[in-house]
Amino acid sequence: MKLSLIRRACGAALVMATTMAPAMAAQSHGTAAPSDTGVRARLLGEKIVPHKLPFRNTTVGGLSGIDRDPCTGEYVMISDDRSVLQPARFYTARIAVDGAGVHSVDFTGTHPFLQPDGQVYPPASAGDGKAVDPEELRVDPRTCRYWWAQEGDRPKSASDPVIQPSIQFATPSGGYLGQLPLPAQYVNTMDDRGLRRNKAIEAITFGDRDRVLTSVAEGPLLQDGPEPTLELGALVRLTRQSRTGEVLGQFAYPLDKILTKPDPSSPWPPDAGVPSIVAFRDDPSRYLVLERSWVAGSGFRIRLYDTTTRGATVMENLDSLAGQKVIPMRKELVADFTDLGLSTVDNIEGMTWGPTLRNGERTLLLVSDDNFADDEVTQIVALGIR
Repeated sequence: MKLSLIRRACGAALVMATTMAPAMAAQSHGTAAPSDTGVRARLLGEKIVPHKLPFRNTTVGGLSGIDRDPCTGEYVMISDDRSVLQPARFYTARIAVDGAGVHSVDFTGTHPFLQPDGQVYPPASAGDGKAVDPEELRVDPRTCRYWWAQEGDRPKSASDPVIQPSIQFATPSGGYLGQLPLPAQYVNTMDDRGLRRNKAIEAITFGDRDRVLTSVAEGPLLQDGPEPTLELGALVRLTRQSRTGEVLGQFAYPLDKILTKPDPSSPWPPDAGVPSIVAFRDDPSRYLVLERSWVAGSGFRIRLYDTTTRGATVMENLDSLAGQKVIPMRKELVADFTDLGLSTVDNIEGMTWGPTLRNGERTLLLVSDDNFADDEVTQIVALGIR
């Protein structure tokens, strides 16, 4: 999601940094830990990519998703440029990370996403209904092809085209291969039901021995209740699907309430949502979920949670959560990025598992979306997870 649109009227060498609202639903995050041991995180290091770094006739920025390619060992990062600066695209990079930190980030390639007819996507301003809003990318652990999610668009005006969200398949060079059928609740409509504008699919992950694709709506569906407030959190839908699109289960994830009062002089309201999720290898019900919020006068707040679907209501047949007795997923705080010692806490939107360290810790790499804005950064963060 482009938070610069909320805060504004409009939207290789590297520098190293040392470094529920619905009635009857739970109103705050779960109090029980998803596991007996809990998960701990520590900062390994970070690196800042030069702002608007030119690379192969493109502008590096808007990096809203990252994944590790098991076939090459490189990382793939998706840009949420809606073909405004250059065609919607992704980047590949070598990232050297170990227990001592992030040592280098070297971009190695870039490709545009292609439509079924082989053409690049037009700018979002084209108004022909073919534009996309890329947000997340996962490398298929079985084939090393790319699965990528885009939010589409619920237009503000009835005269503008509806652009449906999608999870598409692509070759490592961006060629179109097809798309995953989405749950009925994810379809954009012009009424008061379905995904909110700019709060659609930003988070996908493979899990359950790579047999299941899990997606999370960034914000609550219109019919499920309001967005988070200072008093109450909200419920967003997490959906597990087979590789052919069969819905295997849908659950309510409890999004935090807004933690800080906004600057009263700002015209922009607070914003919160789920931009990324990764599955645990050894437990098909368990995920790390990233929550991101922005409040005028306070900036970004990033939190990482250990979560489980165990004991939560299975609810794919519920069209609306309003008035329903729903048991949400349990979650436990792993890290508040304000406390990690980062040089800055920015608009972190993507994360992926990295290599396992010699001490048994798994690395978790995260990337921030700078929105191509001068007051934000493209930040690569590495955590050790135990």
